[in-house]
Amino acid sequence: MNANLTQWVWLDEQGTCSAEQLAEASRLSQAELDDLVATGLIRPLDEDAQPMLFPLHDVVIARLARRLRDDFELEPHGWLLALTLLRRIDELESQLFVLQAPRA
Repeated sequence: MNANLTQWVWLDEQGTCSAEQLAEASRLSQAELDDLVATGLIRPLDEDAQPMLFPLHDVVIARLARRLRDDFELEPHGWLLALTLLRRIDELESQLFVLQAPRA
């Protein structure tokens, strides 16, 4: 019998994590995290602070990046493009939802 261990983290709006913790939680390299920061897909709370801190909700984005990389065997440019397009789709869906909301 195999036991699967799962670690749960409550991703609240006030929580933060270091770049090292973000890399560990997502299983991305520091260079891959740097690519996410460079493209604006994740943003540190203060770029000048050391260690760099990120909002906890960036863990979700970083894990999605790793899943895209691993599941589809994408190079960095590929999974960065896919993440950018997924973010844009989310933005457009939100705008559409607002436009379709019944007016009072």
